[in-house]
Amino acid sequence: MIRIQRAGERYPGGDPAAGIETRHALSFGPHYDPDNLRFGALLACNEERLAPGAGFDEHPHSHTEIVTWVVEGELTHHDTAGHTTVVRAGDLQRLSSAGGVRHVERNDAEVPLVFVQMWLAPLSPGGEPSYEVVRGLEEPYDLPAADARLHVRRPAAGERVAVPAADFAYVHVVRGTVGLDGEPLRPGDAARITDAGGRTLVATTGAELLIWEMRDWRKALG
Repeated sequence: MIRIQRAGERYPGGDPAAGIETRHALSFGPHYDPDNLRFGALLACNEERLAPGAGFDEHPHSHTEIVTWVVEGELTHHDTAGHTTVVRAGDLQRLSSAGGVRHVERNDAEVPLVFVQMWLAPLSPGGEPSYEVVRGLEEPYDLPAADARLHVRRPAAGERVAVPAADFAYVHVVRGTVGLDGEPLRPGDAARITDAGGRTLVATTGAELLIWEMRDWRKALG
């Protein structure tokens, strides 16, 4: 089964007057849809655009795996567990909020910041917060806490990309255009694929893709 969500179908959010523009793929804040609460372990997939000097003031998270992919610019992160970093384009950031942590996210650079932030449900709640940054991610990124794996793929025009065989696969197009079963996917579009074995993406231009491979959490929990 494939469900395609176009970029224009995302829920608008953020605070444009403060330089924050957000597009939510799943139910978020005032945008509540009981049929769109999660997909596999994925609870949120937010496209964020921050103008220079804009950002999110300190706010709390708990019981969530937060994975951030920086597309353009520099993201300055600070959290109450003592981490302060600058995350740049091509870097991946993971914050496991566990029993609770607060953080700040800002664009302290002089150019616009674009990033995709994804929240995943952990298999087990609680624990101690943890944090890491992977610079220039090239290999698949495993997220054992959510029984998930992220693939970052950059196919050239004409290149084929196999969708991982998984209970749930989520494809987010960052750049370029790809085809999936005859349907074109453009920047900001996403495909949710259930029982994803045998599907193939075909790049029609150079592209950048984020692909989540996720196991059914009900199986993981027995």
